[in-house]
Order: sequence, then structure tokens, then C-alpha cells
Amino acid sequence: MFPISDSDLKRRSFPFVNVSLIAACAIVFIYELTLSGITQDVFFYRFGLIPDELMSGRDYQLLRTFHGYENIATPGSNWITLFTSMFIHGDWMHFVGNMLFLWVFGDNVEDRFGHFRYLLFYLASGIAASWLQIATDTSSTVPTIGASGAIAGVLGAYIVLYPRSRISTVVFFFIITVVRIPAIILLGFWFLLQFFEGLGSLGTQAGGVAYWAHIGGFLFGLWIAYLVKRVWGRPPPRGPGEVKYWRGRPIYY
Repeated sequence: MFPISDSDLKRRSFPFVNVSLIAACAIVFIYELTLSGITQDVFFYRFGLIPDELMSGRDYQLLRTFHGYENIATPGSNWITLFTSMFIHGDWMHFVGNMLFLWVFGDNVEDRFGHFRYLLFYLASGIAASWLQIATDTSSTVPTIGASGAIAGVLGAYIVLYPRSRISTVVFFFIITVVRIPAIILLGFWFLLQFFEGLGSLGTQAGGVAYWAHIGGFLFGLWIAYLVKRVWGRPPPRGPGEVKYWRGRPIYY
């Protein structure tokens, strides 16, 4: 299933931050396409998140390849990889899939949070996601890359803020068709899939999907969005005739 639109929600402002995040990931991915196989691996090791480096304090300097040794030392502190890893993607499917989800769901979360708060939330979601992934295997030397942990935070926030929003989704079931699925069902199913796949991935160190980063980001997004609703109340109205409840008093627009 691939979500393609949540057009029943109308934004109040242009999603500058969301578009900028997509653009930043696109620029980095275009740069990756200019790298050869070994050079790209070196790039992943230098700027991807390696759990063992952060937890042990060791800084891996060299990568042994068929062509000799390559310098993979991260410029500055290894802690910057908590941020740099969010903008790196492994291949076309990884990049396009992540950006599609961010495009569909991120704009309305930004609209609700505000531009600057959304940026902080996005980065914090990525960091929270990374820490849960690290906790599942603190000695892993496999680089973790991708924006999906941060995007999972966006999905977690979306399901709290707009649970009844209907998402136009491409479904492959004998034929390809587009159906409109409530966000709480679509994203709830997505989370359960990540959870059970994550259970199956425990104890493995091979490269693949960072399911626990998805889980961590999603739960962080749920928590933050819950706090936002408690502090700021319900989302502002999105159309004529909608009722806005603020401190228990209905105001009709």
C-alpha cells in the first residue's frame, strides 16, 4: 500500500520546512548517485549512524576493501551522525518511499505545529528513533541511514492529530486501485507491521530495515502530539461550518 494524498485536509500555510527537508534529502541522494560502489560505502560509514561508535566511544578510522583501506573517520564528532544519517538513503526505493510518506503526511503536521516547532519535532523524532534502534544492538557496526525514523514520528503525530482523515492509497490486490482509508486504520496497520517485523529482527546484525527506529519514532510522535493536543487544544478549523472547541466552548465559523 502506498499513500498518495490526504486532500480532504486543507493547509493554512505553505509547508516550507517539509519541502525543505525533502529538498535536502534529494540533494544528498543526487550526490550519492555520483559516487562509485566503494566510495558510496565509505560515505555511508562516515556519515551513517554506527551504534558501536556511539556506545563504546571507538571511532572507526579505516574500512578494509578489495582495493585496500579506505578512510571512514567521521569529520568532527561521531555524535553528528545522529543528524547526518537522517538525510542519507541507500537506493531509489528507500528514497522515494520515505519522501512520499513525508510529502503526504508532513505538511499537515507542520501546519498544526508551526514551522519552527515542526523542524525541532522532526529532528527530535529522528534522534529518538535512532536511540531505540541503538538499544536493540549496541555493538552493531552496520551503518544506519535514512529519514524513516523521523518520518515515523510524523506518522505518529498525524494519527493523533487527524485520526479520521481519509488517505488516498494505492492498493495492489489482484488489480491496482486507489481506495480512501482512515488514517487511524492505515497508520495503525503500518505500525503493527513494523512492530512484528521488529520482533523478528532482534538479534540480527545484517543490513536491512531499521524496524525499531520506525517504532521509536512513531511512539515519540504519538507522545508529542498527545501533549500538543493537551496544551493547544483541538486543531483549528479547516473549512466553513466546522466547529472549533476551545476550553469547552464551541465557536462556529
